[in-house]
Amino acid sequence: MSHRQAGSRAADSGNRVPVVVQAPDPISQAGVRSQLGQHPVIDLLDGTEAGPGAVAVLVNESPDETTLSRLRRLVRSEGAHAVLVVGAIREAELLDVIECGVGAIVWRHEASAHRLVQAVLAASRGDGDLPADLLGRLITQVGSLQRTAAGRPGAPLSGLVPREIDVLRLIAEGMDTGEIASKLSYSERTVKNVMHGLTTRLHLRNRAHAVAYALREGYI
Repeated sequence: MSHRQAGSRAADSGNRVPVVVQAPDPISQAGVRSQLGQHPVIDLLDGTEAGPGAVAVLVNESPDETTLSRLRRLVRSEGAHAVLVVGAIREAELLDVIECGVGAIVWRHEASAHRLVQAVLAASRGDGDLPADLLGRLITQVGSLQRTAAGRPGAPLSGLVPREIDVLRLIAEGMDTGEIASKLSYSERTVKNVMHGLTTRLHLRNRAHAVAYALREGYI
């Protein structure tokens, strides 16, 4: 199912997605709110506080320590989903951003209304939505760690079963739940159950964090 179809289904069923926007300046704040407000499934909340199940869209030029601290608070303390809209991310910041619990990242120069809504809907469902070039950089960054993990006696040490590895590998290739289910001949519920099981067992916050974990431990 496409993001647009998912949005239409949510809108038809009345399940609007609560969204707060946090930006460093009034122009960015107004611009993102205007883009998101065009879609019927988005319920823009006043203020910047996000509650459980809400999606917080954070806008900044780069993920500085203030932004990372805010992300950790939103995801871990407030129970929100997070979308990060940034101009650039340095190599050293990639895993920090993922491990803060960010479910979706959008480049500022690609932040059209469609792209922002797509990211918000993915984050609200617990799906990952990373730009392809950013995922490629993440894979490159952890390559040496992957080789190190693969070379340890008995590694990897904590157990992912084969179907969990299969699902994570397809997530890393950019597939959504429906595409993964079709590829592996599973139901979508099975794919979701696989992800829920491994993220709960390993204390991972979302799909992006799970992919980062699998890469770092040498599974994919």
